[in-house]
Amino acid sequence: MTKSNIVLIGMPGCGKSTVGVILAKVLKKRFVDTDLVIQEKTGKLLRETIAEEGIEGFNAIEDRILASLQAEDAVIATGGSAVYGANAMAHLREIGHVVYLRLSYAGVEVRLGSLEARGVVHRPGQTLRDLYEERTRLYERYADLIIDEDGLSIEATVKRAVQQITQVLAEEGRSK
Repeated sequence: MTKSNIVLIGMPGCGKSTVGVILAKVLKKRFVDTDLVIQEKTGKLLRETIAEEGIEGFNAIEDRILASLQAEDAVIATGGSAVYGANAMAHLREIGHVVYLRLSYAGVEVRLGSLEARGVVHRPGQTLRDLYEERTRLYERYADLIIDEDGLSIEATVKRAVQQITQVLAEEGRSK
């Protein structure tokens, strides 16, 4: 399988799904939202799975489902917790270019509001700051490309992503 996919990772609220839908249109690719894939495979809403299985159980289910995801020529928007799954991330890196939509803590705080209200997977007592610092390291570890979103509109984020992705794909084409 070739690396024909673009995989978006980043904090909840950074715009993975919104940017992903537009990016898919611009790049003439399909759009896949892994949260919806998980709901389809489990037959439950994410919050129901988390309530029944706990956070560790949900992360294991997410890892298993994403590690077997079959997609070609797609923009794949992952859930913010996808980076906890080593199998999932290894597979996603194999089938696509991983793009981290990076937003500062302040930006995430403004866009996200409450962890509970947004349904963000987090441990009891874990603050948004704790979650941000824990996940940022993982996003940076797995990213092939990083798009800094601070101060950018959705449209500007998409434009920057298209420029950087096109450049990477052109460089790959030259090196083959």
